[in-house]
Amino acid sequence: MKKVSVLFLFVFSAPVMALENPFFNGYENQIAFNFGYGTNHGFLISPPTQFVPYIMLQGQYSQPTTFFRLPARKSLNVIQNIGSGKKYGWYWNKYTIPIALLSEDIALFYGDDWYTFMGLGVGMQAQQNERIGSKLLFGFKIGAGYRLTECTAAEFFIQHFSNGNTAPENNSYAFYGLGFAYNF
Repeated sequence: MKKVSVLFLFVFSAPVMALENPFFNGYENQIAFNFGYGTNHGFLISPPTQFVPYIMLQGQYSQPTTFFRLPARKSLNVIQNIGSGKKYGWYWNKYTIPIALLSEDIALFYGDDWYTFMGLGVGMQAQQNERIGSKLLFGFKIGAGYRLTECTAAEFFIQHFSNGNTAPENNSYAFYGLGFAYNF
């Protein structure tokens, strides 16, 4: 038990010692543009197989915050999903739907120019459909970022959206993506 307590303390207290938020590098605002390519899996972290003709375009505005003393960012996200064609039994053009999402990403481990993060969000899609079954969406995001310059960063992420079992239809939207963030 003592080893587990020491490991827990090390893992969750080490990031707290930083003086700056790794997402922002001392700045107070961030805008980001993210691009994602869809997968057909319903897993929380989708394997990189079964890619589908479904893309995500996401604009994001963020400000620094903390989550239990861990550096974090709170974000307002505007998302447009665009689908085309049929693959794996789904007509992806039916899911060309805008989404508004509030999210928070938490920096887990980071160094001078890199960081890893996990995020959660809640939002609404413009219309209900048979894939999700609800307008209400929950998001999960995991990723890593690298600071390119003092004000810019590039990120790689996996993004998952589902209804969180709030409706009978419980498939998901899942994306592998790249992002570009600018701090000011």
